[in-house]
Amino acid sequence: MSEEEFQRVYGRLDPLSPSELRSLLDGLDVPWWVAGGWAVEAFTGVPRHHEDIDAAVFRRDLAAVRAHLEPHFHLWAAGDRGLLHLAPGREMPDDAEQVWFREHALAPWRGEVLLNRDVEGRWQFKRDPSVVLDLADATWHREGVRYLRPELVLAHKVKATRAKDDADLEAALPLLDVSQRAFLTDVVVRHAPDHPWRRRLI
Repeated sequence: MSEEEFQRVYGRLDPLSPSELRSLLDGLDVPWWVAGGWAVEAFTGVPRHHEDIDAAVFRRDLAAVRAHLEPHFHLWAAGDRGLLHLAPGREMPDDAEQVWFREHALAPWRGEVLLNRDVEGRWQFKRDPSVVLDLADATWHREGVRYLRPELVLAHKVKATRAKDDADLEAALPLLDVSQRAFLTDVVVRHAPDHPWRRRLI
């Protein structure tokens, strides 16, 4: 759905910036990083509108994230079956892969936390579980914020590409090195061989 449609159903959005997120998560003693459009913008320097901000953590660290955020926000589990208020003490549904947070029901959503699977502390690609990387190889740092590498962000966008994702590819493609471009090409060829991006990558 469009941003306007989303807000009519779920409420307003007022996402944190990466620097605001860094301040909010100061003291959280588990690894976290920024994915999605903000990660592409940090890499390319090309600004664009952001409907939200995607923080990410390993799913195994959810308890620490909840303990850090619950004193300040209402948390909601987001999954294929919709939203569930994640009241303190309520278990996270197994099918939910995101936690949305806002101060209260009349306040805008400030962001979401993506729950990434891991293999013994190593980052695992949601779209292809055979891809497992050390977190240091899957991310990079800028101004005190850890970001998911651009080819990994773009690889997540292959499944359901929108106009803003095409724009992210165009901004990032000239800056990707040979190995980054090869990884993204491989994902497209193996998982979406008829994807329009294939013509841009090969």
